[in-house]
Amino acid sequence: MNVPTDLKYTKDHEWVKIDGDTVTVGITDFAQGELGDIVYVEVESLEETLEVDAVFGTVEAVKTVSDLFLPIAGEIIEFNESLEEEPEKVNDDPYGDGWMIKIKVANTADLETLLSADDYKAIIGA
Repeated sequence: MNVPTDLKYTKDHEWVKIDGDTVTVGITDFAQGELGDIVYVEVESLEETLEVDAVFGTVEAVKTVSDLFLPIAGEIIEFNESLEEEPEKVNDDPYGDGWMIKIKVANTADLETLLSADDYKAIIGA
């Protein structure tokens, strides 16, 4: 199971890449494996400012539909539009081409609440 050490994580199986006051968010390798083949990613909250744990979209797999939760408060400034045509990128490359959104961070203190790779591995039993 791939859990890159340079990223932060949430208990909801999302990863966060921090780049100054902007973060990139996607779902983890563990999450995509549990969901199975992803057939659709929907984010209707582009350009909205949301609070921590707000639902920012959904991911639909052959098995189920799951909500996506915002890991930190902020404005969603970008959606990976390539996922509209190729949602399988989330399965193939969850930490690269399968990223979902970029957020302009509202409160950098939120970043302190995110899990380290080791903490996340403990949650998933890796």
